[in-house]
Amino acid sequence: MELNTIQPADGAKHAKRRVGRGIGSGLGKTSGRGHKGQKSRSGGFHKVGFEGGQMPLQRRLPKRGFKSLATPYKAEVRLSDLEKLPVSEIDILALKQAGVIGELARVVRVIQSGEITKKVALKGLIATKGAKAAIEAAGGSVA
Repeated sequence: MELNTIQPADGAKHAKRRVGRGIGSGLGKTSGRGHKGQKSRSGGFHKVGFEGGQMPLQRRLPKRGFKSLATPYKAEVRLSDLEKLPVSEIDILALKQAGVIGELARVVRVIQSGEITKKVALKGLIATKGAKAAIEAAGGSVA
């Protein structure tokens, strides 16, 4: 194979559609646009969701819900997740390295879900009342 013999695969290249070039081309006269109407005119189109002046669906339906932009920066950790970690001093960095929370997390809350038996020291994490009681009962501390 030489650089001057390389060719695209069969069917990979095809000629551009040339409209308005006579009756024999199959796309002469109206150039495949039909007769009259908004779609036949140059520049004659409308925005997405336009329904010819009828109130569009996205405006007929009520607004509902709320999507918090803070979601990716908040994370929740269960007591059972803390139990599985190999370290006893737990902070945000340790949780990120273990893959328990996402890389974007800034605020981490420990919730009382599951059991904890080993002694752990939390640093820079928020713990719920029940989670704090469970950690302290296991001999750990929350700072």
